[in-house]
Amino acid sequence: MKKILFLLTIVLLTACGEQRPPQSWAERLQESTAPDSLVFRYARLIHVEQREGCRVVYIDNPWMQGKGLHTYVLVPYDAPLPDDLPGGTIVRTPLRRSVVFTSVHCALIDQLQATAQVAGVADLKYIKVPFVQEGVQSGRIADCGDGMSPVVEKIIDTEADALLLSPFENAGGYGQMEDINIPIVECAEYMEMSPLARAEWMRFYGMLYGKEKEAEQLFAQVETNYTALKQQAATVADRPSVLVDKMAGSVWYVPGGRSTIGQMLSDANADYPWTDDTHSGSLQLAIETVLERAGESDFWLLRYDSPTPLTMLQLLSEKDGYRMVRSVENERVYGCNVTTSMFYEETPFRPDLLLQDLIKILHPDIPNLPEPRYYHKIE
Repeated sequence: MKKILFLLTIVLLTACGEQRPPQSWAERLQESTAPDSLVFRYARLIHVEQREGCRVVYIDNPWMQGKGLHTYVLVPYDAPLPDDLPGGTIVRTPLRRSVVFTSVHCALIDQLQATAQVAGVADLKYIKVPFVQEGVQSGRIADCGDGMSPVVEKIIDTEADALLLSPFENAGGYGQMEDINIPIVECAEYMEMSPLARAEWMRFYGMLYGKEKEAEQLFAQVETNYTALKQQAATVADRPSVLVDKMAGSVWYVPGGRSTIGQMLSDANADYPWTDDTHSGSLQLAIETVLERAGESDFWLLRYDSPTPLTMLQLLSEKDGYRMVRSVENERVYGCNVTTSMFYEETPFRPDLLLQDLIKILHPDIPNLPEPRYYHKIE
């Protein structure tokens, strides 16, 4: 009996000493008993905990499972810093002045009615949002130059409370911007794996700009619309197959199966050839690979960049292989002109508008849907 007890003790001690896989901040928050943690219903990379005198925002690293990307401590602008201040980048809220590096976040700020809180932008040539263009022309908003190498002096002159920019894997930091003592807010929502998860980040941006009520109302509208559209599409027996986008140089980029576009096609009750793929980003494929797997698709939905509408003659002149796509013969090719539409500006935080387009095209018999907003038939 003593030997058995000794062996059991050894086994228990060994089991207790096993290395557990590293916990993500999400897992740690789930294990905590903090009653005031803000619950995100869809987003998986962001977690918010309410504490005395501040909010702590944890952002997981989307490229390294179990690791953190950034921690922010949101403290009201006119309040003293809490005595037991947790570790992280302190951001005073609401932001009075900010520098925004992306068109999509400028568009969201416009929807949240916080345009007066934007003092500067980067990559102005890519930002089609009217209030930004007008603000730069009037001198109210500073043009801080190229997003990859901004003019730091102009950023300093804005007296910004925070910089909003998108992080990238292995980017190697943010250069001089890390030395000017302005908090950098890393906007990683584009790495979420579902349309509603990405859109739900607007609740975080609402906290930053003091527009929580507006953000909650907007997201509730998006969630309701998206869910209703998904349920409508699910009632249709036909599940058409869809080919997405076209060649860019020598490569055909198609959305991965776990990308927001891949998920949205599934929600539109479409048969996407790469739905079983596990990537959340794009796949770089040869045209032969794409045609072999998706050349017989019922529909072809592509994006293009042009000051004028793309014609079928122009499309077919780009690559001989395009003539092999069955959708061309069936005249089921639809294009989204990202130059003349607000596709990139609107759809990340309004996925319901894009899903509505997809369902209208793929299931034309569903009644009471408006005409497509982004995609139009290529004549």
